[in-house]
Amino acid sequence: MTDKAAPPRPAQQPPTAGVGKVRTRHWIIAAGLAVVVMGGALWRFRAPEVRVASVRRGSLEQHIVVSGRVRVPNRVQVSARMSALAVAVLASEGRRVAAGELLIQLDDAEAQAAVGQARASANQARARVDQLKRVGAVVATASLKQAETNLDEAQATFERTARFMAKGASTVVELDDTRRTLERARAQRAAAVAQQIASTPMGADSRIALTTLLEAQARLAGAEARLAQARLVAPGAGVVLSRAVEAGDVVQPGQTLLVLAVDGDPELVFDADERNIPFIKLGQSASAAADAYPQQPFGATVSFIAPSIDPQRGSIEVRLVVTKPPPPFLKPDMTVSVDLTVAARARVLILPSSAVRGAATRSPWVTSVEVGRLRRRPVALGIAGEGSVEIASGIDEGAAVVIPDGRLLAEGRRVRATPVDTGDDP
Repeated sequence: MTDKAAPPRPAQQPPTAGVGKVRTRHWIIAAGLAVVVMGGALWRFRAPEVRVASVRRGSLEQHIVVSGRVRVPNRVQVSARMSALAVAVLASEGRRVAAGELLIQLDDAEAQAAVGQARASANQARARVDQLKRVGAVVATASLKQAETNLDEAQATFERTARFMAKGASTVVELDDTRRTLERARAQRAAAVAQQIASTPMGADSRIALTTLLEAQARLAGAEARLAQARLVAPGAGVVLSRAVEAGDVVQPGQTLLVLAVDGDPELVFDADERNIPFIKLGQSASAAADAYPQQPFGATVSFIAPSIDPQRGSIEVRLVVTKPPPPFLKPDMTVSVDLTVAARARVLILPSSAVRGAATRSPWVTSVEVGRLRRRPVALGIAGEGSVEIASGIDEGAAVVIPDGRLLAEGRRVRATPVDTGDDP
């Protein structure tokens, strides 16, 4: 057999110089990417994650929500002004009464007797005054004329007797008798003149009679007033809230027997914390709802702010007038919830209240995230709404502000910010 020659092997090419370089570059790139990935993973592992909210613009309202009660503006306590027996009690709790309606009748027998006696004295004094006006002056004038006539006759008799005595026709005794008669006549005339003067409207008798009449009338008025105190009547139309007397009870002066809610526009009253004084103003509007009827809100307006603070509770009383017509279900002392709008702002910078630290102090501040690091920013606050607060100055719109979660992170530390949804603009 003839041996066949083996086929020749291809010649081995020498290695290209550029291939090694390419492989080296690929390895360097891969290593760099690995370092970046590992560095990013390490940074993400070491940089804590924080929740942030953006400073945004929106509308904000500040409210004061408190619990109050319905106040009766005319709550009247009916009490006795004399000690007496309650003969009849005509009012009952919950009953409506009219103005002037008799509520309680006290025993008035003694008072009626006193009125009768005083009225008789007044009638007697009035008759005396009428007598002086109609009869006294006439009688006094007639008496004066009679006295003057008697005086003239006595004077003439005395003069005639004196002439007779000068002629020897009369005695000294007769002359003395006529002289005494003349003196009596003069005295009678003087008395008549005084009587006439006294009987005139400005005379002494008239003044005395008039004074007596006025005193009798005053005593009569006092007796009638005491008689009226035995009748306790309603000072105005309203509802009887409570009763503390029964027929047959002996009442004492000043004792409260009935409590009335006299008709009038109902008011709401609540005690506001004194820190809210700068925000509460007369005329502010509020929305209120009775706890018993929460689905039927009604309007009210601030009408009164107490001039002083309650030192025990550190609060101030505020009253509101209910918008007319008031709801028919409102009852005295009913508990109500009052939502008072004390301020409103439009297109202002807003942050969640939880993002502001030291909000109750003079130096509030926030923590912002700037270029991945924490920065402390002092801010000035405006009004506070429900869950939000106005930022008056100190930080710009769009800034990311950390919402505290209890961790203590130092300023300047690198962090990872995670935005949270704070809602749309109101």
